[in-house]
Amino acid sequence: MGDALKRSEPKCTGVYLLLGDQDGTPFAYIGESDDVGGRLKSHDVKKDWWNSVVFITTAGNKLNKAHVRYLESRLIAEAKRIGRAELDNGTTPPVPSLSEADVAKMEAFIENLLTVLPAVRVDMFIERTRPTMKSTEVGAAQVTGSSHTAPRFVLETKKHGLRAHAFLENGEFVVEAGSLARLNWEGRGSEATGYGQLHAELKRSGVLKPEGQQSIFTENYAFKSPSAAAAVVNGRPANGTIEWKNDRTGETYKEWEVRDLEAGEQLQRLDVGGEI
Repeated sequence: MGDALKRSEPKCTGVYLLLGDQDGTPFAYIGESDDVGGRLKSHDVKKDWWNSVVFITTAGNKLNKAHVRYLESRLIAEAKRIGRAELDNGTTPPVPSLSEADVAKMEAFIENLLTVLPAVRVDMFIERTRPTMKSTEVGAAQVTGSSHTAPRFVLETKKHGLRAHAFLENGEFVVEAGSLARLNWEGRGSEATGYGQLHAELKRSGVLKPEGQQSIFTENYAFKSPSAAAAVVNGRPANGTIEWKNDRTGETYKEWEVRDLEAGEQLQRLDVGGEI
């Protein structure tokens, strides 16, 4: 941190994120200051749980006190709404009064920030839950860049009485609300892996709710891959490309993906031929 505080940015007006964990739970603090470096020295003494910090400011130090108070309030509210990390902030400070133009600028700033943060592995603002859709809307999902639709997929593990449905949306694999998953993570020796921790996080956040001998998805939840979704459903590491099946044809996700790519290439060739 000593090297970081030698930079010019910590002397600017801005907001900052303290990141760490307590008892295995992701923990964070969101603050603002017109001298972030000075504030961090105080936090280093008073808060012993954090191990990394993100400075957020602008080139030319163009943020003023009202700007950063607005950003702090909005980021705290967003973090609480998404719930991927526990906050050390006691309350959400009120949003300060800004001009209509400044509000527009700060909202654009936040939109850009929430795009940048995942690139530096800060995922506390990534929203994975999705609105529950009507049954007629989840029969098929539109594939980005394609003129055809993707099917629903099903994963069944009869030994444990599990059945889950999922669909693709904008490149993410969304498990539907009402799907059943293992009550506890059963992958021996893999509890500390990413998928094991994800299973525990979804239980903690209420996305997975205990129901008898299983857990049930209370909301649609978007996973980064079919294997991540299959692992959480089964409570163990899993190859989702073969465990998820096309709900209509019975083919594996991998088989469907190969066929889908071939169909897309054929459509592209027809389009090129038509233009010629």
